[in-house]
Order: sequence, then structure tokens, then C-alpha cells
Amino acid sequence: MSTHSRLVIAIDGPSGTGKSTVARWVAQDLKLSYLDTGANYRAATLWCMRNGVDLTQPETVETQQITELITTMPLAQDLNPNHVSVALDGQDITEAIRSDEVTANVSALSTRPEVRELLVKLQQQAIESRPRIVVEGRDITTVVAPDADARILLTASPEVRMARRRQQLRETDQDPTNVEADVLIRDQKDSTLVDFTTPSEGVAEIDSTNLSLEDTVTVVLAEVQRQVNAKQS
Repeated sequence: MSTHSRLVIAIDGPSGTGKSTVARWVAQDLKLSYLDTGANYRAATLWCMRNGVDLTQPETVETQQITELITTMPLAQDLNPNHVSVALDGQDITEAIRSDEVTANVSALSTRPEVRELLVKLQQQAIESRPRIVVEGRDITTVVAPDADARILLTASPEVRMARRRQQLRETDQDPTNVEADVLIRDQKDSTLVDFTTPSEGVAEIDSTNLSLEDTVTVVLAEVQRQVNAKQS
């Protein structure tokens, strides 16, 4: 693998494909930093909620109110793949941003172009500060890091994605009954603004439907090596 000062790996995909775990394992294997961009949106959602914004009625919320809050959001995100944590105003919110309430309201922010623009800038600043990094989310290969050294779209069938999310929720003692809303409906909402299901030119699509997490990581690492070699040749 490249030993140059820069190695940016961009991984896109819908919910439940395992992209967060895969991206983190890839980062650990290659000794890179790791950025979960979805955590940015979840942290912003929690910050707005804690500041009195009723996101359950998004049509009544002015975008300017949200963007002003996000601009002053005291967010600290650990980019170490071995110690994934997120803090707001010095308080650890790593578990809080995965709550059902945050999950139910995150699309009220993520579907607003002005909010995405603000958070994309934050994500790009993180990449600039750590140019050897794995970045994962929904619009990473096309918007956040379109010039990444390796770009991958990770997919899986809806049935498998929902099954994986149910298992993930059970492991974290969260309620798995709303998994369809968590996976399919949120993807449907976000897809009105971002296409994270169709690979753009130069982006490799990897279907993990019939792959274990370990096998998916192996395939992703091989694809990263292929793309990096192609760029260096």
C-alpha cells in the first residue's frame, strides 16, 4: 500500500451495508485515521434538539436557525479507528447520537442543502488535517472527497441490510422494531438530495449481500490496492 503522505479512501453506501464497521477495520488494517460522517449529522441533530429545536415538526423550523446552531456547535470527533468517540461541549455523546430519538430526527437536518454544505466543509477540513484517512458516509465519493485515492460504493440487498441493522441494535440494547424506518425510510428521505446507491464514474461497487464482514474488508482492501496502483502506474 502507498506510503505517500496522502491516502484518502472514500466509502459510500446506504444504511445497513456494514460500511461503518468495514471502514473502521480498513483504517485499522492500514493504520489510517477514520471519519464517520454520519456521526456529524447525528451530533448536529442532538445539538439542535438540546437547544430547543423541535425537529419532529421540521416544516416549522427555519433552516437559518439550524445553520446558526451548527456553526457554533462545539464538536470534537476522535479520528482514531481504535477509539471511536464523539463529544459535544466536552461531553461524550458517542452513545447518545445512536438513540432512537436522534435516528428519527436526523433526516430533518440531512435533507437540507445548507446543512449538508456546512457539514461537508467540516468533513473536508478533517481530511485536510489527516490526509491519510478512511472517510465513510452517503456522499463521500462524489461530494466530500471526489478526488480520493480510492472510491468505493458498498451495497447490499434491503433484506440483508435490515437484518444487519436489527442485529446491530440488539447488540447495543436498542429497540430493533423500527428498523425499517431506520434503514429504508431514512435512505429514501436522504436520496432526495444525495445519490448514494449508484456508483459514479471511477467508483467501484462492492455488493456485500453474500459476504461476511471479514470477507467484505478483504474485498475492499484489494480494491483499494487496485485503485491506488492504477493511479501510480
